[in-house]
Amino acid sequence: MTVSDPLVRPGYVATGEGGQEMRPRSEVTSAELLREVGAVLRLSEADAAALADSDPDVVGEIDPDLDDQTMIINMGPQHPSTHGVLRLMLELQGETVLRCKPIIGYLHTGMEKTGETLTYMQGGTNVTRMDYASPLNNELVFSMATEKLLGIDGDIPERAQWMRMLLSEMNRMSSHLLFMATNGMDLGAVSMMIYGWREREEVLRFFQKVTGLRMNHNFVRPGGLAADLPPGWRDDVLRILEMLPPRLEEYDTLMTGQPIWRERLQGVGVITPAEALALGATGPILRSTGVEWDLRRGEPYLHYEDVEFDIVVGSYGDAFDRYAIRLAEIRESMRIVHQILDKMPSGDYRIQDKKITPPPRARIDESMEALIHHFKIFTEGFKVPEGEVYVAIESPRGEIGCYLASDGSAVPYRMHIRAPSFVNVQCLPHMMRGGLVADAVAVISSIDPVLGEVDR
Repeated sequence: MTVSDPLVRPGYVATGEGGQEMRPRSEVTSAELLREVGAVLRLSEADAAALADSDPDVVGEIDPDLDDQTMIINMGPQHPSTHGVLRLMLELQGETVLRCKPIIGYLHTGMEKTGETLTYMQGGTNVTRMDYASPLNNELVFSMATEKLLGIDGDIPERAQWMRMLLSEMNRMSSHLLFMATNGMDLGAVSMMIYGWREREEVLRFFQKVTGLRMNHNFVRPGGLAADLPPGWRDDVLRILEMLPPRLEEYDTLMTGQPIWRERLQGVGVITPAEALALGATGPILRSTGVEWDLRRGEPYLHYEDVEFDIVVGSYGDAFDRYAIRLAEIRESMRIVHQILDKMPSGDYRIQDKKITPPPRARIDESMEALIHHFKIFTEGFKVPEGEVYVAIESPRGEIGCYLASDGSAVPYRMHIRAPSFVNVQCLPHMMRGGLVADAVAVISSIDPVLGEVDR
């Protein structure tokens, strides 16, 4: 709408998201339409534009005259069903989705820019809030990147490494349990929301006992962790591992073998291996197409090369495969955690380098030097040598990477996060095209996006 539109009162200017918004077919070039339907997956944008100009028929069913038969609607941005403040503009012909355009930015918090004003010690409090369903993996990738810049990545104590693995896999379980809950709710299996939330709560209670918080922990820090595991932690983990198997069997009964569930997911939101690779998709989305890629196996970090687990892959690249993979990955994470319990060594939970590690809490009450040391670490931070680094790990949603550039000061010169949700959301137009609007929520849910990570 414009100010000349009779629906807009004089003096008011309509707002919009500019180039992000979807325009009617009659207002866009065939080259733009080609990019929307995926020609850019096979051609460069320049080649796609040249092809569209030289042969307008190449766009096939993309017909500007369809404007009279279609309508563009907004889906979102509201939290239920779009999994955050995600806005989708859908072009519908009847109930068929012809085009889909994700519009993001409604949750923008500037975390990357904020990270350039915080010391490396303070950075964990910032990154932990990006993917708030998997905060410990955020903290882990930031800490590992910082350690690589410091040149201490090979000096992290063995206990700290195994503790990080334990927390990372427990976090993967809690994240996938949350997916089970919300995926069920999105498709009408309301009981699943209660069950998935119930099981996730058990894992969060364990996190609260270990870190003091249910979420946004700031527990994994450069050099190790904030504290050691509390007394009784092993029994708490075993209790969770004993509780989950029969509950996961209930999920299978409620959903996996249920005919209505299968009809709602099988063949819905299909993406091919070539499309997934071209779009940079990772995690369960890429593995659902049959591509066996998991950073824990492909580029091992921590001690993942010392534990046995299977990489779960699908065959069809549809919403059902993505659901089944996450359910199976909960079982694989449990398998890894059992091995971690057997292999957990004793020793330090953080590196004993006074330039990086604050003194023990008890020493602060006894020594003025320890108090000053503690104060300087948490206010001024520690200086990091000049350089740049990129470190990536496997989060529940795929490859999360942290790029840091240091100018030799105590704060990053540049920080950028390769957020899997951000990359995976761009698969939506390819998954939704040609499907039904009733399946839109199922497709969004199968992506499992976290908008805090998308907009970071």
